[in-house]
Amino acid sequence: MFRATPTRAFAALGAAALAATALIAIGGSQADAAVTPAAALSSNWYAAAPYLMPLDNNPPNPVDVMNATGLKAFQLAFVLAPNGGGCTPTWGGTAPVSSDTAVAGTINSIRAAGGDVSISIGGYGGTKLGQTCGTPAATAAAYQQVITKYGLHAIDFDLEEPEYENTQAVANEIGAAQILQQNNAGLYVSVTTPGTAAGTGWFGTQMLQQAKTDGFTPNNFSIMPFDGGFNGAASQISALQSFNSLLMSTFGWSSATAYAHEGISMMNGRSDSGEYFYQADFQSVLDFATSHGLARYTNWSVNRDRQCTPADNNGQTSGVCSSVPQNAWDFTKYSVKFAGATPPSNPPTSTPPTSAPPTTTPPGGGGGNCTGVSAWSSTATYTGGMTATYNGHLWTAKWWTLGDTPGGPAGVWTDNGAC
Repeated sequence: MFRATPTRAFAALGAAALAATALIAIGGSQADAAVTPAAALSSNWYAAAPYLMPLDNNPPNPVDVMNATGLKAFQLAFVLAPNGGGCTPTWGGTAPVSSDTAVAGTINSIRAAGGDVSISIGGYGGTKLGQTCGTPAATAAAYQQVITKYGLHAIDFDLEEPEYENTQAVANEIGAAQILQQNNAGLYVSVTTPGTAAGTGWFGTQMLQQAKTDGFTPNNFSIMPFDGGFNGAASQISALQSFNSLLMSTFGWSSATAYAHEGISMMNGRSDSGEYFYQADFQSVLDFATSHGLARYTNWSVNRDRQCTPADNNGQTSGVCSSVPQNAWDFTKYSVKFAGATPPSNPPTSTPPTSAPPTTTPPGGGGGNCTGVSAWSSTATYTGGMTATYNGHLWTAKWWTLGDTPGGPAGVWTDNGAC
């Protein structure tokens, strides 16, 4: 039920090509196959770790980023099931974790520089292990291979579509997270899920109910308030407040306790659906996060934390730059601040536009031309930007959807008004 985005999917590269790309990026070699153990960082660094794709989207040298920003931890993405099926972990569905040398080399370089990593499973695109492993125990066993291989102290469960809409798959993932938490003392566990104006949607609420049923409490439940009709910090802060209320009602927590188990994952610059989040927005959300004691503050992604050429990327979203004026690693430095450190100073950032690009038509506004637009079908698959008519109105899909009624509780559709 969440965004159809090329910036969060692995390119269709073979395992060998992926390995070569990463090794070149960090200056590594086949000698990097063995993973260097490391003591755990303090949890504030795992809570602040931004996402980094180590095998795709032109990965930067992580040590260069660390030196420029003071960052100590990265969230490496994504571990999936094999593209051909099975219950063994791979990078992006193609590169088996068991024989990996490329990501191992990246981790070694980060640890040699005094940092560490968390690894994220799931994300948008590909087949998730919760879908292919038959039980929570089997799913946990697959992830345990990743923890053991890389000597992990932290792991992130990024639960998105289509797994997100599969009750058994989500039960497998939440059950696996609980097993891993029990079997790996001190393991930092985050659960990341799509965000809506209501905090999260119907499927996110069901995921929280599954965690409640299992008696599972991770270090945080984080929402991603972007690609869902958001623009700027105010809309994200409102979603965080709504999510806080949802956590309170689900688990019986006080507001302060809920915030202490709540996090946010943002998208720097231009989102997949054309929303904009500037440096000032990151600062506003950071101020809210620190003043309310939020448990996590992260973003997608370090690969994108550099300026495009031209700066606005001709109004397009990129997986390798932000599409807004910036200095390199501007957005990463907000994670450093959330962790409680002071990043090095750099020259002033280029002045952003005085006003954000126009947003999509608000619900119910303006009306729409329905000529030639097909009626909504419960059996049809829609992706972001596709239109359909329903009950005499023109609707536009915000992201991938199947079976979500326009105007329904999932919040998938924008109402463009009466035909």
